[in-house]
Amino acid sequence: MRAFVGLGSNLGEREAMIRLALDDLARLPETRLVRASSLYDTEPLGDIEQPNFLNAVAQLETGLDPRQLLWNLLLVEKRLGRVRTRRWGPRVIDLDLLLYGGEVIEEPDLRVPHPELTRRSFVLVPLVELDPLLVHPETGETLLAHLSRLNTRPPVKKGSRLWN
Repeated sequence: MRAFVGLGSNLGEREAMIRLALDDLARLPETRLVRASSLYDTEPLGDIEQPNFLNAVAQLETGLDPRQLLWNLLLVEKRLGRVRTRRWGPRVIDLDLLLYGGEVIEEPDLRVPHPELTRRSFVLVPLVELDPLLVHPETGETLLAHLSRLNTRPPVKKGSRLWN
């Protein structure tokens, strides 16, 4: 199944943390890292008294079901030193399951597509970079259409390429 995972970091060596997380994603069972977007420097949401984030999106092909994939994402975060202290606070790494094929899942601890997907330019911009024709499973619209309606706050600045 084709899945997309959002990566973010705003503590320590941000780019190094994202690269380590990508390496870990590539080693997940029954999973292949297909490609990753460019890096994007973005202002924080919510608690804005914190450093800027570096964000990217990874495209995976996986045989894991959505819950197994989420469990593995949480393990990677923990292994890389993530400690969950407060919502929207600073973090060394953040991995979000954004899309899992065309599936819509609404469970208390697992929502796919990610519920904030259409409101976050720092996720939509790298997703559209990877696949400009990607369609949101609930709205039936392209992610490019959703992005075009956003007033891109926080600003998203394209950085270096992660993947060629």
